Amino acid sequence: MRTFDLPDEFAELLEVTAALFHTRGMKINRTALMIASVLSLAGCTQAPPQPSPAPHGGTPPPASKPVLPAPLPRPAPPPPLPPRADATNWRDLPQTPGSWTYTAESTGSAVRFGQPGAGPLILMRCDRSRPAIVVQRAGFAAGAVPATITTSSTSRHLTASPTGNAAPSGITAFEIAFNVRDPLLDAIAFSRGRFMVEMGGAQTLVLPAWSELGRVIEDCR
Repeated sequence: MRTFDLPDEFAELLEVTAALFHTRGMKINRTALMIASVLSLAGCTQAPPQPSPAPHGGTPPPASKPVLPAPLPRPAPPPPLPPRADATNWRDLPQTPGSWTYTAESTGSAVRFGQPGAGPLILMRCDRSRPAIVVQRAGFAAGAVPATITTSSTSRHLTASPTGNAAPSGITAFEIAFNVRDPLLDAIAFSRGRFMVEMGGAQTLVLPAWSELGRVIEDCR
C-alpha cells in the first residue's frame, strides 16, 4: 500500500472529519469528499512519461550527403617530340649527282655541271662581250619562268628568259644574266658547301660550291 506525506493543514482536516464520521455516525460531508479527491489526485500523480524510442524499422533519420572523393590531379602532358629534320629545307635535300668542269672560251670562260657522257644540267659563263655572267639551263616552258637561287647566306627570286626557239624535243635554253659585280655571285662562290637553283618547269638542282665557280666570276671582273 502506498503512503503519502500530506501537509499539516490536510492532516488536521482529515482527523476532524474521521472523528465526526466515527462518533456521530454522519456520512462523509462535502469537505471529506474534497479531501478524498485531493488524496486520490496525489496518489495518481506520477513522473511525466518519457518519450518512447522509435520502434525498430521506423522512419530513419535523414541521411547525410555522401562525401565525394577529392578529384585526382590531371596527368602531366607528354613531353614534346624531338624536332625532325624538315624535308623542305634545301640543306637536307640530296645533292644532285655530277661535277663541275671548267673551260676557257674566246669571249671568256665557262663552267658546266653534269655527269660524264651526258649533257650539262647547268652552266655559268663569263661573257666579256656584254659584259655579264650568265647562268643557263634547259627547260620546257614557252616563255619566261620564275627562278630562285639559294645560298647559305642569301636567297633571291629571279626570272629566267628563253634564249631562242624550242627544239623539236620541246627543250628550250633559258638564261639569267647578272652584272659582273652582283653580290649574289659572291654568295654562290662562298656558299657553305652547296647552293640550290630552282626554275619553273625544270628539275631543282642542289650543286656543290667548288672553286671553279669563283674562277669564272673572276674572269669577268
